[in-house]
Amino acid sequence: MARHSGGHTSSSAYEKSSGAALNASRLIVVTSCVAAIGAMAYGFLGVQQLAEPTPKIAPASIFSTAPPSPSSAPTQPPPATLPPSITPSPAPPRVGIVAGHWGSDTGAICPDGLREVDINFDVAERVANLLKAREYQVDLLEEFDSRLGDYRADALVSIHADSCDEIPNATPPASGFKVARVANSMVPEAEDRLVACLKKRYQAHTGMYFHANSITDDMSHYHTFYEINGHTPGAIIETGFMFADREMLTKKPNVVAQGIAAGIICFIEGETP
Repeated sequence: MARHSGGHTSSSAYEKSSGAALNASRLIVVTSCVAAIGAMAYGFLGVQQLAEPTPKIAPASIFSTAPPSPSSAPTQPPPATLPPSITPSPAPPRVGIVAGHWGSDTGAICPDGLREVDINFDVAERVANLLKAREYQVDLLEEFDSRLGDYRADALVSIHADSCDEIPNATPPASGFKVARVANSMVPEAEDRLVACLKKRYQAHTGMYFHANSITDDMSHYHTFYEINGHTPGAIIETGFMFADREMLTKKPNVVAQGIAAGIICFIEGETP
């Protein structure tokens, strides 16, 4: 009896243990099935997602030649504005004025001591000042000025006065002025026009007679003509006779100077003589 009771107890425990094991096995099976079903569903959905490719955005090529869109294009600065061209002003005319005999000798002398060189220098200085007031470059030169060698300018005029001899029987009378250029000129047209301008303007200002008959070789072969550059137009003017035209030369030097300056301006600025 005791062995039967003990066996019954053992059998009941076994049954309970077997039932629990069976339940555990069923739970494992169910869990496994659920997991399997979940895996199958996940795999099915994953396959569908892979079957539908995700659209891709192609990266911009570094070799692309297409222009950038307006929104992304860099703003270019406007082109620099160039300043208006500046034309340099032409150099002012250059003129050489020789005061005859200045720095060398007295020139002609009157019995009362009036010297040609003083008349010449006074007139030459006035002419130079008149031209400078017009913004010309002016060189006031001595008779044998060292600057005369190959001197280059727009014009050169040597100023002299004629003798103080009375010459009562001269025909025409020893009165008036004269103008000449070098005998063998390298620029004859220019020098002829310079002579014409001096003649016309000086005569208009002073009212003096043009004494062409007294033009000498000393004037047409004046030494300065052979010292200056051959392309510098040159002329020599005898402003009047120191005896017969003394009043004009000594009392009206401004008129004399204005006549010479006007002749030079006529030539330089292309006026009609």
